Amino acid sequence: MPTEYQVRRARTSDVPRIQALVEPLVQRRILLGKDAVVFYEAVQEFRVAELPSGELLGCGALHVLWEDLGEVRTLAVGDAWLGTGVGHALLDRLESDARELGLSRLFCLTFETQFFGRHGFEPIPESIVAPEVYAEMVRSPDEGVAEFLDLSRVKPNTLGNTRMLKHLS
Repeated sequence: MPTEYQVRRARTSDVPRIQALVEPLVQRRILLGKDAVVFYEAVQEFRVAELPSGELLGCGALHVLWEDLGEVRTLAVGDAWLGTGVGHALLDRLESDARELGLSRLFCLTFETQFFGRHGFEPIPESIVAPEVYAEMVRSPDEGVAEFLDLSRVKPNTLGNTRMLKHLS
């Protein structure tokens, strides 16, 4: 199995391959399904790991939630590449992007608590933001913000997931 791959910014032409990579995880109820339009709208948030041949090994997105807070979304690695460092490389790139944007905290909602735990994420308490920030954030229609705030309207979609946070240095 070749191990030379690059992590790069996703392009619109990657969207069908990102969807194909994510779909088995949606079927196993590890990730939430998304329509193609959602992937195209967020393509600038995605990074992909790709072999020189063009095969997509993994993907992940960084979504800004607040002035100091981002969310790691749709971090996925193909089954054949699990345990090879692809997920680590993608997460490193997303953390680098977060720092470049001036973020100091990263949130994720995940079943993969061991993976994220090895990368410095910890389960978060119920109240993670100041009341005045909560009042602003709760106005957002973004599901990721609702997940971060642990709003009851997202509970059916996120049951069993763990809310985790990492403070960036």
